Amino acid sequence: MISVADEDRAVNEVDVAVIGAGFSGLYALHLAREELGLRVCGIEAADDVGGTWYWNRYPGARVDTLSQVYCYSFSPELIAEWDYTERYPDQSEILAYLGYVADRLDLRRSYRFGTRVTELAWDEESVQWELTTDEGHVTRAGIVVSALGCLSAPSRPQFEGLESFTGDVYYTAEWPHHPVPFEGRRVAIIGTGATGIQVIPVVAEEAEHLTVFQRTPNYSTPQNNRPLTPEDQQRHREEAADLHELVKWTFGGNPLTPIERSVKEDSPEERKREFDRMYDAGDFSFWLANYEDVLSDPEANEIAAEYLRDRIRATVADPATAEKLMPRDYPYGTKRQPLDTGYFETYNRDNVTLIDIREDPIREMVPAGIRTESGLHEADAIILATGFDAMTGALNRIRIVGRDGKLLSEEWRGGPRAYLGLAVAGFPNLFTITGPGSPSVLTNMPTAIEQHVEWVIDAIRYADDNGIRRFEATPEATDRWAGYVNKIAAATLFPSAASWYMGANVPGKPRIFMPYVGGLDRFRRECDEVTAGGYKGFELERDESYVA
Repeated sequence: MISVADEDRAVNEVDVAVIGAGFSGLYALHLAREELGLRVCGIEAADDVGGTWYWNRYPGARVDTLSQVYCYSFSPELIAEWDYTERYPDQSEILAYLGYVADRLDLRRSYRFGTRVTELAWDEESVQWELTTDEGHVTRAGIVVSALGCLSAPSRPQFEGLESFTGDVYYTAEWPHHPVPFEGRRVAIIGTGATGIQVIPVVAEEAEHLTVFQRTPNYSTPQNNRPLTPEDQQRHREEAADLHELVKWTFGGNPLTPIERSVKEDSPEERKREFDRMYDAGDFSFWLANYEDVLSDPEANEIAAEYLRDRIRATVADPATAEKLMPRDYPYGTKRQPLDTGYFETYNRDNVTLIDIREDPIREMVPAGIRTESGLHEADAIILATGFDAMTGALNRIRIVGRDGKLLSEEWRGGPRAYLGLAVAGFPNLFTITGPGSPSVLTNMPTAIEQHVEWVIDAIRYADDNGIRRFEATPEATDRWAGYVNKIAAATLFPSAASWYMGANVPGKPRIFMPYVGGLDRFRRECDEVTAGGYKGFELERDESYVA
């Protein structure tokens, strides 16, 4: 088996190259190497495995999916041997889990770490991809699996004068790998999305003063995290096989199903009982197991939204601050709904100030802090929780050149188009795990990733068994899929919000709803139909020398 850990034994030609070492990359490399017996090479920009959990080490970083299902399901041994210690593990524990998986499956020996792919170019003559890295290494591969992740390319908004600030600046997506003390310091944080909602309560407990700069308020429900007892862990192992099989066929890849009636069918008292139950569940029930029309009917949505606003009113002592924290200009659930630990309660602290930058815009950064229209807000440190160039950013930051010199970044200039979210017309033998047009970010990621990877590995096996050297999505199938994804999104309220699902957080990015909103169960059936139809929608070119 080929190793890429040693610089002197660098792989120059392989069957499959995997870019990324998070949940998807590790699984893809494992299956390609062990099940298919192919020569593989993994390339990872970080110094070790972990993907997003390697980079996102900010205070409060924690998964918001139950640990029971935030793990691989393909291996009974992994399930039997690993115990998470909390209902919702933190970053360090998830990173440790992925390190354990890499050790258990002996994956690191097939990776080149600390290496970033800068160019990916298709060679029609050899029917191979040529991968060039920032170190100048070149790898040639018949097939490339992009496992770059949906949320791995940080968004860096331009703030005038940021370079003049004399304090420390921290990006949540690129947090230092050492403790960052905030005791006795004045801290400013920009961003109140899912990341900001995790960071803010933790930093507020430590800092002398925390000033929060909010552009758009966010809905959130309590996480209710707690340690897992040995009895919990044993029960989780016993339930694992049945539970993981169940979640494969749910909308969101988790054990939550909607209430099969309209919110308007229940009396105010009945729906309050349902809302209370979902709110207090400490999971995504309010978002993914609500009344079936909450994400499609504006009137039903507003009923649910007003319930959450009432919860904010009841939690935040100052009415003016509470009002600023209440979303009113987009439907509930159409932006990523976080789970929180004491987020709204944080605004009752004497050392926390909320600035609504729609009312009081940021004008510039200055050496002493942040100047808004109303004046200077002094700070010793600035935290930028400004999110990601989601779903397409990581791919577009590599110069990807397909057939006839096509640049992927140019092909996607008007918005990303990928058949099943897994393949792009004009870019043969390139598979994009959790790409645009897949359910990915609207699901429990490990469950979606396993489906995506297994489908891709089956396609590679089919190609290998049938002498197929070029496996490419057709333009017609890609157009049909893009139209289909847009059609089902249009039947919901999702496209009405200026969210990162729409690319709205990145200046100049096309406004198009990128995820597949039909649910993981429906998507799985769509993929199975493509396979059963002999990979309909793909052009398959057989090697002329192949003999069956």
